[in-house]
Amino acid sequence: MTMEILTLETPSLGDRSYVVTDGEFAAVIDPQRDIDRVFELTEPRGLKITHVLETHNHNDYVSGGLELARQTGAAYVLNAAEEMFFDFEGVRDGDEFKVGQLTLRVMHTPGHTPTHISYVASDGAKQAVFTGGSMLYGSVGRTDLVARSMAEELTRKQYETAKRLAEELDDDTTVLPTHGFGSFCSSAAADEQTADVDPKYGVEISTIGEQRRANLALTITDEEEFVSTLLSGLDAYPRYYAHMAPRNKVGPEGIDLSPPVEADPTELHRRIHVGEWVVDLRERTAFASDHVVGTVNVEVGNSFITYLAWILPWGTPVTLVGDTPEEVAEAQRQLVRVGVDRPAAAATGGVENFGAGLDHGSYPVSDMEGLLKALNAEKAEQVHVLDVRRNDERGQGGIAGSQHIPIHELPRRVEEVPTGKQVWVHCASGYRAAIASSILARAGRTPVLIDDFSHRIEELGFDVEAPAA
Repeated sequence: MTMEILTLETPSLGDRSYVVTDGEFAAVIDPQRDIDRVFELTEPRGLKITHVLETHNHNDYVSGGLELARQTGAAYVLNAAEEMFFDFEGVRDGDEFKVGQLTLRVMHTPGHTPTHISYVASDGAKQAVFTGGSMLYGSVGRTDLVARSMAEELTRKQYETAKRLAEELDDDTTVLPTHGFGSFCSSAAADEQTADVDPKYGVEISTIGEQRRANLALTITDEEEFVSTLLSGLDAYPRYYAHMAPRNKVGPEGIDLSPPVEADPTELHRRIHVGEWVVDLRERTAFASDHVVGTVNVEVGNSFITYLAWILPWGTPVTLVGDTPEEVAEAQRQLVRVGVDRPAAAATGGVENFGAGLDHGSYPVSDMEGLLKALNAEKAEQVHVLDVRRNDERGQGGIAGSQHIPIHELPRRVEEVPTGKQVWVHCASGYRAAIASSILARAGRTPVLIDDFSHRIEELGFDVEAPAA
């Protein structure tokens, strides 16, 4: 008998879930809400799921754990100290239980949340620790999501947790976090990846030994320095997080991924007119060249749900439009992961189909060289530069004279952007700038999308100013 660990990645949220098995029985750790993906891993292998394990009450997504336990008859395991509004199997530090021939031991690892736990799995020859949001690759989970007033206290707990994991587990113990792959649940200091790609499964993995050598919480030996470093690196996180933990507490129900009701152009016009969000999923340059006036462009991909759910007024009906049903299906799957259960409607077939008879708009697409030329041209006074990067990114400096409004603040601050000028919009890569450009166009501004990388600001010799103190 050999322990096998299967990884289920959710790049759109920067998270991972895991299946640990002895070849016959299995436990699932921190499953996302679309549990059909779990069954796609377990059913072909003939695995029986006996346990569903949560490391903590999640702040960044709606869990699929309770529904998975319901459908499989598995035990649903959380820290006994969690306050949930449904029955579950509570465990405490030091508890052990069996998954087939595997032994799993519970470790209380507070910091990311007060009740956070990790699970140490062993087959007698090797062991792995599922660390959730405690020890990540190179750093630790954020400590300000439960309450900002608790951030310092939880940061100190996170420091103690990392030390405990390093002291009690062998160097060759595999470390398997839930967060740390782009999730905003990671601390901002998690820049250095201390993991290697597993040749068998093609995903990054690490060990306690590797973390001991390079993890921020283990290389900074002074607790006060660690606390200061971690807290100073915490920037804004998606505001939809406020709805995730409460949703998980009441016990999320199953999901419905059947196609939404179809909307014709007349229906789309009505929804736009009453202020609902009609989200165009197409590639950003296609949207810029031709779109229905009043729609918002959030290109479907790995950043889709993070930014749509961040800027969407919570509870606003969402209609999805795009080129293909597959685009809508992917967007719909990502939406249910954060509790947007059903799109109000959908339409496909391209803008010539769903936008037939409606008012169309367009705006230019350029790059950083184009912006530099515009700023040096005779009519430079007609050029307004808008930087929609996060505060921590802007903190490294920005184009002199540019306006800075982080993308997640733009919908409520759009009136601050001047009219009567070309608004050249940039972010770090073009993705957020595209969303911002569509929001500006929707608000009657005249955007120019800079589909380029912000590191070219220095390469091209722009005047750069330091951020205000």
